Amino acid sequence: MSDYTEEEQIAQIKEWWQRNGKPLLAGAALALVLVFGWKGWQKHQDTQAQTASVLYQQLLDVALVPSEQVDAQQVAKLLAELKKVNQSSAYAQYAGLLAAKVAVDNNQLDDASLELNAILAKPANDTLAELARQRLARVLLAQEKAEQALQLLDVKVAPAFAATREELRGDALVVLARPEEAKAAYEQAKQALSSEAAAGNLLMKLDNLSEKDA
Repeated sequence: MSDYTEEEQIAQIKEWWQRNGKPLLAGAALALVLVFGWKGWQKHQDTQAQTASVLYQQLLDVALVPSEQVDAQQVAKLLAELKKVNQSSAYAQYAGLLAAKVAVDNNQLDDASLELNAILAKPANDTLAELARQRLARVLLAQEKAEQALQLLDVKVAPAFAATREELRGDALVVLARPEEAKAAYEQAKQALSSEAAAGNLLMKLDNLSEKDA
């Protein structure tokens, strides 16, 4: 049997509540905020991803047609909407690659360079970084900036991209009238590919350099 009367027990409960009730309520409230805040953030992320996916598909439909049929204004509009959803998302950056392609097709090399530099400044993943790097190098070559293109390509590359990277380096070295180095780069590109994949354009570039040496 308790040594306390009912009134004393109630008084103790009230005292305990005064000491601990508010902190407990605050902690519970914070826990609820964190739980619902996390769920809300997840829902927001899911909504963003769904919106980005729809916009990206629309962009594909507009951009992946014969170049003379591409609506450049619609491409720009969809890209702006994607960037508004999340500029650093993979969807937005793949869209940036498409926009750069459209710009190149329209001989707007400065616009293409801006898009590719923006991706390269903060890539969503390593694949996007390398795609942007190689495409920017091609734009620089088209702008007669071979030295800048070569410098851009002078970083470590993943094996999966080694062949195209070395071929691009070879192209830049040819422009810079450094045929021996160009030949070595093309040979490295060839070694990174299977014999079937190495056929065609790459072998033709090697043959051209060999003819000049003859």
